[in-house]
Amino acid sequence: MVEVTEQLANDSLNNDYDVVVAGGGAAGLNGALMLARSRRTVAVIDSGAPRNAPADGVHGLLARDGMPPAELLARGRAEVRSYGGHVVSGEIIRATRTEHGFTIGLADGRSVRARRLLVTTGLTDELPDIAGLRERWGRDVVHCPYCHGWEVRDRAIGLLATGPMAMHQVQLFRQLSGDVVFFTHDGPEPTAEDTERLAARGIRVVTGKVIAVETAGDGITGLRLADGTVVARDVVAVGTRMVARAGFLNDLGLPAIEHPTGAGRYIPADPTGRTEVPGVWAAGNVTDISAQVGAAAAAGAMAGAQINADLVEEEIRTAVAARTQGVDEPADARLADSGSGH
Repeated sequence: MVEVTEQLANDSLNNDYDVVVAGGGAAGLNGALMLARSRRTVAVIDSGAPRNAPADGVHGLLARDGMPPAELLARGRAEVRSYGGHVVSGEIIRATRTEHGFTIGLADGRSVRARRLLVTTGLTDELPDIAGLRERWGRDVVHCPYCHGWEVRDRAIGLLATGPMAMHQVQLFRQLSGDVVFFTHDGPEPTAEDTERLAARGIRVVTGKVIAVETAGDGITGLRLADGTVVARDVVAVGTRMVARAGFLNDLGLPAIEHPTGAGRYIPADPTGRTEVPGVWAAGNVTDISAQVGAAAAAGAMAGAQINADLVEEEIRTAVAARTQGVDEPADARLADSGSGH
């Protein structure tokens, strides 16, 4: 059985790895697990600021529903280490191209070389500037009906319109409660079609800018409008602007770009995680802003497998070239070069 206390260790950082994984969430750890099990030298470098830290539990994850996020990550770190992978605390601030891969620079002055780079740094949720909103984030201020919906079912929910997905979002929360109010806030008023759809589901519309979240004790009591009106609510649902945390990729020519939905900025990648920059893969929320924990972990596993296959192809080319030139390395030497020595 994996001991959760293994997370307390912080591995030393070697000079060279087959793969450096930037970010130690579900995507990064699952990618590292696949790589370590393929006998690759791999280091996960994690800043220790997971997106879901305020949440009480991870939801919608088969066989782990409700598990505290910190426990899930602790188990993941322990599994990666059990196969020889390293998990290191640190913040990556730059990545530069070298002849054989990349040099990764950390905020504390350390650096490490890697043949490939897997970026799983996630995203930042940017909340609207409303007094009291940030303080309740992850408790009774929520954003995802699949992550938090069951926990707020049948309560008085106020949906704050902050982005292009607001109409879709409010209908999903209506599935969870019969008492849902749509606050237009500073967005456009609903179209005639939207108004009809809201009315058909019994969703009341409140116009006017929201300026504050009202609380009493340890709970929300309502939303205050600019005209002083307070609309009683127990829960606030709000769509955040989701921005990839990957500024260190700028020097590699891989900046975050606007997402097609208009909901934030992301790092584009193909379904395997491969980006347009050779040697760089991305997985999880940094490239899929809507991914829940299970999807992020699966994407990390896919990217890890693809990176291993890419390295195998490189090693085959090197071995063929050496053989053609009459320099045939012993089989055991080639295995050692492929990353078996942890």
